[in-house]
Amino acid sequence: MNQQKRIEILTRLKATNPQPTTELVYNSPFELLISVLLSAQATDVSVNKATARLYPVANTPQAMLALGVEGVKSYIKTIGLFNSKAENIIKTCKLLIEQHAGEVPEDRQALEALPGVGRKTANVVLNTAFGWPTIAVDTHIFRVCNRSGFAVGKNVLQVEEKLLKVVPAEFKVDCHHWLILHGRYTCIARKPRCGSCVIEDLCEFSQKIYPSD
Repeated sequence: MNQQKRIEILTRLKATNPQPTTELVYNSPFELLISVLLSAQATDVSVNKATARLYPVANTPQAMLALGVEGVKSYIKTIGLFNSKAENIIKTCKLLIEQHAGEVPEDRQALEALPGVGRKTANVVLNTAFGWPTIAVDTHIFRVCNRSGFAVGKNVLQVEEKLLKVVPAEFKVDCHHWLILHGRYTCIARKPRCGSCVIEDLCEFSQKIYPSD
């Protein structure tokens, strides 16, 4: 795919959603961090349902730590992998208090040192909470980028590195949100909705699917 096509794709996605953001509901960097931790192998909808009950009770590292592992579990047991996630949340809260004065660090290395926080989670927090031009690549973005030809790579890191090279600075902050929403609602895994896709004519996927197919 050439750069002219990429810019047109981003321009159209921007036109349809000028101010994109995460579908996770949060009111602070800490709440965002916990929600992203919970969202691994879970839907944003299921996370939001759980945190709607959890955050009014505990929305700081200190309050979360006071709940303890079993207390956290009682709020997130509807979410996949809730046992390990509860353990990681409590460990993360301890580290935030001990090493970062109870604040979420605006630093990649410090974020990735937190239990359960990998590169993708760190990218989401840096981008969404702090406005960094990072691009987190999840399964939706990986699929969209490879399927369309926008940024081809064999793994998420390769796709991320390609995106950082080819996405112009003016689109970088919002690119993650546009691509994830496009993958979640239009360029879905089994049967992409090519007929209702705003970038269908620019996409280089050779097996496009239309309603009559």
